[in-house]
Amino acid sequence: MPAEFVALELGRFAALRSGAYADVSDGVRRVLGREPRAFAEYVRETAATGVWASV
Repeated sequence: MPAEFVALELGRFAALRSGAYADVSDGVRRVLGREPRAFAEYVRETAATGVWASV
């Protein structure tokens, strides 16, 4: 990979680690009309439906 690309990606990862993109917004509420939920809750509820079960 070109050094410039590596430097750009390292900068992005540093920003993620620092919490620069961790702002909370009201996007879910505005778009879906409900409060956001934790990913773990989504996985628990979806797995219980059997939709991810092997055939």
